[in-house]
Amino acid sequence: MTTAPVHGVAVATRDVHLAFGANRVLRGVDLEVPAATTACVIGPSGSGKSTLLRVVNRLLEPDRGDVLLDGRSVLRDNPDVLRQRVGMVFQHFNLFPHKTVRANVTLGLTKLKGLPGDEADEKALHHLDRVGLAHKADVRPGNLSGGQQQRVAIARALAMEPEVMLFDEATSALDPELVKGVLATMAELAAEGMTMLVVTHEMGFARSVAQQVLFMDHGRVVEAGAPDRLFEAPETERLQRFLSQVL
Repeated sequence: MTTAPVHGVAVATRDVHLAFGANRVLRGVDLEVPAATTACVIGPSGSGKSTLLRVVNRLLEPDRGDVLLDGRSVLRDNPDVLRQRVGMVFQHFNLFPHKTVRANVTLGLTKLKGLPGDEADEKALHHLDRVGLAHKADVRPGNLSGGQQQRVAIARALAMEPEVMLFDEATSALDPELVKGVLATMAELAAEGMTMLVVTHEMGFARSVAQQVLFMDHGRVVEAGAPDRLFEAPETERLQRFLSQVL
C-alpha cells in the first residue's frame, strides 16, 4: 500500500472503511489535519466519530483504506511506536486508582520510553504543572474531581511528547461545572500549536478553537470546512437539521 506524501498534513485518512459484522460504521472517510491546527469532528451519536479516532490510533484496524502520519502509512508499523507519536484522551479517564497521580503519568515514560525514574518524574511534574495539577502529584485519582482527573489524563498523554493529540469526547462524562477547565486546557494546547483531532459535542469550542470542522453522519464525512462557514451557512440539509437541534 503506497500513498504519495501529503505535505504539511500531520494526520490524514484515505477511504477508511470499517464494519462490525453487518454494521458498516465507517464508509469511506477522508480527512486531512494540517500540522499545528485543530480539527473538530461533530455529529450525532453513532455516526462513527469515536470509531474514527480509534482507527487513527490503531486501537481498531480498518477493513480498507489508509491512515497517514506526515504522509506515511502507519498501518504496517508497530502500533506501540505510533502511540508514542500520537496521544489520546478518552471520555473516561482510565487512570489507575491505586497509583498516585505522579505514578499514573510516569508509567508510560518508564515502560514504553524506558526513561529512568528521576527523568520520568521530572517530565511528569512538568506536564502536571502545565495542566495546573503539580500540587496534586502525590494524591490518588479518587481524591480528585472529574475535571481534575481528565486534566491528569491530558498530562499523561502530553508527557509522551506526542506530535498529535486525539480527544474523544473528553468532556462528555463531566459535570457541567467541570467542563470549562478541561476545555480551557485544550484551547491552550491548540494555541501552542499542538496538532489536535477532537471529537466533541461542545459546539462553542469547535467554533472558537478549530480551524476545521467535520460533520459526520452514518459513517461518512457529510460536510467539512471552516467553522464559521459550517455553523453560519451549512450546505447540506442534514447538517442544518443537526445544528437546529444542538444550538
